[in-house]
Formats: sequence, C-alpha cells, structure tokens
Amino acid sequence: MRVNFTARHFKPSERLKQYAHDAVGRLEKYYAGILSCNIILDYEKQTQIAEIVLQVNGNKLTVREKSEDMYKSINLAVDKSERQLKKYKEKLQGFSNEKATAVIGESPEE
Repeated sequence: MRVNFTARHFKPSERLKQYAHDAVGRLEKYYAGILSCNIILDYEKQTQIAEIVLQVNGNKLTVREKSEDMYKSINLAVDKSERQLKKYKEKLQGFSNEKATAVIGESPEE
C-alpha cells in the first residue's frame, strides 16, 4: 500500500508522521486490496482534523474526523476506516455469493 502524507497549516513532527503511518498500516489486516492511502492532517482554529482517503479497486473510502488532539483524530479516523473496510469487504463477498447461487440455482428449460 502506498501512503501519501499531507499536513496543512502546520509542520508535523517525525513522531506524528510515524504514528499516522503505523495507524494506517493496521488497516491492511482488514482488507488486503488497498491500493493507496492519503493521510491529510489539518488545523482549523482550535480543531485538529484527520482525513484518510483509501483507494480500493476503483472506489474511494473517505473518512474525516475532528477533535481537540491530532492523535485522537487519527485514532478516530482509523477506527471509522476499519468499519468502512469491513462493510466494503462484506459487500463484495455478498455480491459474489449471490451471483454464484443465482447461476447454480437456475435450471435450463427445454
């Protein structure tokens, strides 16, 4: 998975970059088909925002979380991304099973 890191309106520390990269790395255990990940960290007044955009097989899964602490925002965004990936994976598995059973269940008419 390719990870792009962007910080807006501030200069992030190496520790923050590494933390965000490690947190997003956890997502691969939920779905291995993640092509790329964009991490966007931003400050708006007193609010810190973490946005994660995952590119998976032609779809984009986007999460945006706000809090008073950047580390907390990253954790909330990663947790929400986990839920989205699980739902996306279940959706893919459900579609393939429905199509397979529909084809198998049909009987040829003569």
